[in-house]
Amino acid sequence: MDLEARSLSASVKAMLLVKLREYKTDLNNLKSEVKRITLGNANQGARDDLLESGMADTLTASADQRARLLMTTERLGKSSDRIREGRKTMLETEELGVSILHDLHQQRQSLLQAHNTVRLVFVSGLPPLGETV
Repeated sequence: MDLEARSLSASVKAMLLVKLREYKTDLNNLKSEVKRITLGNANQGARDDLLESGMADTLTASADQRARLLMTTERLGKSSDRIREGRKTMLETEELGVSILHDLHQQRQSLLQAHNTVRLVFVSGLPPLGETV
């Protein structure tokens, strides 16, 4: 409301800002009064009884939540381990693939070199190695 009031014309803005301050003051006074009434009228004995009876339920709920949290944390840890193992396997596989591609490249180069040598022999008419002319 503050922003809306500030964006209006000056004559309307001044009036609305004054009312807004009054409303905020009234709201703070009412909040203080509610706190005073709730704290002043509370019967300490009845309050303690309520808190003690609810405490057992709270402890049970807290233990259940803790157990679920521990199971979830354990599952998360196992999942993280599986992801790490999968990543390690992936990196090893990638490394092996790179090695295989390198070997294939070398074999291709050897085959191309042999092919060129054979072609050169046939084109030049030279006898193959080991034969005499």
